[in-house]
Amino acid sequence: MARRVLLTILATVGFCLLAVLNVGGYRYGVQDQSFYLPAVFRHLDPELFQRDIPVLAAQDLFFVFDNVVGHLTQMSGWSLPTIFFGLFLIGLITFGAATILMGWSLYRSWWTVAALTLGVTLRHQISFTAVNTLESYLHPRMLAFAVGLAALAIFVRGRPWLALLIATTATLLHPTTALWFLVVLSVAVVVTEWPLPRPLLIGILGGTPLALWTVMPMIRSQLVVMDGTWLSLLEHKSYLFATDWTWAAWLANLGTAAIVAAVYSYRRSTGIASERETGIVIGCAALLLIFFFSLPLVDLRLALAVQLQVGRVFWLLDFMAIASLAWLLTESKIWAYWSLSPNSAKRIVTLVVALTTLTRGIYVTFIEHPKRPLVSVTLADNDWARAMKWVAQTHPETHLLADPAHAWRHGTSVRVSGKRDVYLEEVKDPAMAIYSRTVAQRVLERMHDLGPFDALTVERARLLADKYDLHYLVADRPFDLPIAYQTGPFKIYDLRQRPSPRVVARSNVLLK
Repeated sequence: MARRVLLTILATVGFCLLAVLNVGGYRYGVQDQSFYLPAVFRHLDPELFQRDIPVLAAQDLFFVFDNVVGHLTQMSGWSLPTIFFGLFLIGLITFGAATILMGWSLYRSWWTVAALTLGVTLRHQISFTAVNTLESYLHPRMLAFAVGLAALAIFVRGRPWLALLIATTATLLHPTTALWFLVVLSVAVVVTEWPLPRPLLIGILGGTPLALWTVMPMIRSQLVVMDGTWLSLLEHKSYLFATDWTWAAWLANLGTAAIVAAVYSYRRSTGIASERETGIVIGCAALLLIFFFSLPLVDLRLALAVQLQVGRVFWLLDFMAIASLAWLLTESKIWAYWSLSPNSAKRIVTLVVALTTLTRGIYVTFIEHPKRPLVSVTLADNDWARAMKWVAQTHPETHLLADPAHAWRHGTSVRVSGKRDVYLEEVKDPAMAIYSRTVAQRVLERMHDLGPFDALTVERARLLADKYDLHYLVADRPFDLPIAYQTGPFKIYDLRQRPSPRVVARSNVLLK
């Protein structure tokens, strides 16, 4: 018993370490957390982001993740960085455990399970979907994918109704990711459990209209065709429009589906495939059909079809393809052509996969990103962070003008590290515009009024301050403006000759 516990602990640590190495180390407050963290901040302090509510609310309509994390923070007393890192680890452990359970339930060989589990630590992007199989930070869709995968494994183990319940809970983490698992599981349950029990049929017939009636008020405003203004901001986001994919993207994504179909057909012809595996493969085929049916709507630029980003179903198909290849390379008879014994083939494949993921992880973490720590639970301690620490002490109504590219240039956004409204953030604001034409108009107007940030003059900065009620300019180049705070190359300039009384009072206290 003690030996089994020790092996489990070592396997868990090894899986998490390989995953973290392959994403270049864990980081807090970066990339998509530019939305999720401010949403949590606002839950904890409703006075925050009064000006940026339209941007944050655009996507927050379908999410409760921020509310859940906010309640957890209030009840536990733990810091947000600690909670985010804890959830990140829970997501990784759940993902690894679900992968092992899924592999063992389908294939019954520990060599196949080992090859599959090692294989999924090789982080890669799903072509033209803006989705990575692993992220270097906490993202709700990673948690939802792990929970959905656990639901699939439980289904294969013969607990279909529990699997559906677990997959349903994933909607609280990331609705669209959970939706694709629910589609696969629903189809798989119908395939394997037919004829369905009468109570279930009644529940489906009554529950489906009720569910549609419940969500209709939330999606009704999205049943419109995107106009030229809206699309002009999104035209560079090619991952939104599958009808504009390159041939390479089509080949990569449909190739995963072809691998799943081919390996399943081979397993079925040899009598190995189980009934529940058949259900899952048919469920994956249903996802593929949904994707193809969505293409005309995406080509029409129907807002809801674009926002659902149905192309991300290939993330689930990608996992199934990796699982299929793991079995093909370890348990099938293809190695007989090279006169290798089954045991030798299993060991060779597993060793190659292990060396590949370890080598790649070391390269990504220590060569591609040599200055990054392996784990950074809090915000980086640098000049930008110190400038934002000063900003975070100003009045909640403080409004900042900064380089729109500040989030990716300096690591974190003003909203994350400064907890204040910002004029424009060029990565996340257009991303939020996917869900709202109003936000798209706002972003386009602000981009037009600002122009290139490198060409910003004192006169234009003051005009922007008058129009948008801006209080401070954050920049790493000189301006002929009063300096409120300076750290390293970053100066925070006072843009208002006569700021609001509350801002003046708060600033005076800080400057003393």
